[in-house]
Amino acid sequence: MNFKPLFILMIGAFFLPLTGAQQTGKTIQVNISKLFNARPVTTVANGKLQSWVTGIDGGGKGDGYLTMAAALLNGDKTPHALPDDPLIPANSVHPALLLHYKNGDQGNQTRNIAGADSFSFELPPEKYSSFYLSLTSSEGPSQLHITLTYTDGNEIKDFILPDYYNDIPEGDVNLSYAVHDLAKWGPGNKITESDHHNIDVLNIHPDPKRVLKRVTVSKDKAGYLVFWAATGVTG
Repeated sequence: MNFKPLFILMIGAFFLPLTGAQQTGKTIQVNISKLFNARPVTTVANGKLQSWVTGIDGGGKGDGYLTMAAALLNGDKTPHALPDDPLIPANSVHPALLLHYKNGDQGNQTRNIAGADSFSFELPPEKYSSFYLSLTSSEGPSQLHITLTYTDGNEIKDFILPDYYNDIPEGDVNLSYAVHDLAKWGPGNKITESDHHNIDVLNIHPDPKRVLKRVTVSKDKAGYLVFWAATGVTG
């Protein structure tokens, strides 16, 4: 049974009730806006296209995504575009996920990394039963080293994030889709491929018995990474 949101509380993060079939805790949408350095999604603002600037591949110069409203305004027919609502609904494998683009925006939306680099973000200290990073890797997979900082110490986990063109095997315990089978658009918002691209979701499986307060994502040299959102489930 799905439950309608009763409230949204903002204290450095958004709190939304969870509707996933296999989840029972509180969903926390972490505010990661301080990390943003890129705009990979073309949106509609004041009836005009507000174009992507730093994209999802080609080191940021290759391609971007469009919202459905932007794609239709662009004249694309039956486009495989991002939903206009950036709150991706919950399903049986992940909670609701709040991405950070929206029609009407004009600023940055994601954290993009080319080459070896890292970033960290704080989150409301809680015992999390699961924690999800919405990501894409282009130009091949990205090797990620995730440091989970608890109130009583650290834990390091390694994951390989596949290229965003690759499908995820059914039953994968770590990976799922936020948005599946997207087109992509090059400079000037000209469509370059009509489908088959994804925004993936990585469950980093925190220790549910420990209080998690910070996550650090480190990336090796290979691959081009886009970080879209961070979402935790407590309890």
